[in-house]
Amino acid sequence: MDTFTTGSQPGEAKLRYLDADFEVIKPGRFVTCAVTKRKIGLEDLRYWNVETQEAYFDAETALKRWKQLAGKE
Repeated sequence: MDTFTTGSQPGEAKLRYLDADFEVIKPGRFVTCAVTKRKIGLEDLRYWNVETQEAYFDAETALKRWKQLAGKE
């Protein structure tokens, strides 16, 4: 979804993160990175954690959070 998609809602979306996909619970244009607090457009969302239900801005951020959760940092 983006600004031009019919039915796209402004504001933050609420998602349920699945293994290879996500389910939109509440429509919106973006989610917030759990680590950096940066906004991630739904069309750009590539990294998340199913167990913690968190979204991450990029691969580096996802790895950093994985290390924190695994007690390796």
